[in-house]
Amino acid sequence: MQRLAMGWRREGAKVGFVPTMGYLHAGHMSLVKRARQLVGPKGKVVVSIYVNPTQFGPKEDFSRYPRDMARDTKLCRGEKVDVIFAPTNEEMYPHGENAAFSTYVVEEVLSKGMEGASRPTHFRGVTTVVAKLFNIVLPDYAVFGAKDFQQAAVIKRMVRDLNFPLQMVVAPTHRESDGLAMSSRNKYLEGDLRTQAIVLWRSIQKVQAAVRATSKPLQAAKLKADLKKLIETEPAAKLDYVEFFDPDTLIPTPKVSRGTHMALAVFVGKTRLIDNALL
Repeated sequence: MQRLAMGWRREGAKVGFVPTMGYLHAGHMSLVKRARQLVGPKGKVVVSIYVNPTQFGPKEDFSRYPRDMARDTKLCRGEKVDVIFAPTNEEMYPHGENAAFSTYVVEEVLSKGMEGASRPTHFRGVTTVVAKLFNIVLPDYAVFGAKDFQQAAVIKRMVRDLNFPLQMVVAPTHRESDGLAMSSRNKYLEGDLRTQAIVLWRSIQKVQAAVRATSKPLQAAKLKADLKKLIETEPAAKLDYVEFFDPDTLIPTPKVSRGTHMALAVFVGKTRLIDNALL
């Protein structure tokens, strides 16, 4: 992959890159389309498919995370992706007495709250694997989805701080017709769990309406309490967190008004879903 990317660069072809964990859906394909727009018809688009073990905690869903390489390949062919890069764990994290993997990339400010607080080792795994993928694929543009808002902010900071020679592009969240953010984990939502999962979008809509209805700042603590009640009226739903923060610094704010960002994580049954929105 790296030799291929170096060859493209020598030929002057721009490279667009969409990193994924596979089990692709229309949201991923919208990122692929954006990558193609950025590099043009003569450029190259690479999609990586790799379920990265280092970003999963010991009690998380690494072993059962959905995988379907044949389906993913068909979708990528349909969008004329040039290369699927699908490495093995042994290639990404070599082990052995003299070759054990021992170098990690850690962002120490933006990764502390929200997902970082709920999943303490998560972002170390994300930043490490993405740094490796950037060094392997050598993209001019890397396209991420806004559904993982904090992840995109952390990677943007890593790109800036470590001088990666690429442009980060964050594309809008893709939603189902009922508002549920598209996610590979939605596959887990069987029966009425799928209907209950819409409570994340309903929570965002509730706060959007409250912010629109007044010119005065709202109390974050009261909104959090109200949303917890709303979410937990669904029998299988349990709030992990909801946070209101400055979209540039990710610093939580006690007062919520237009321009504040919100993010939330909710367990629906055993499935943990996230969503976010600019208010």
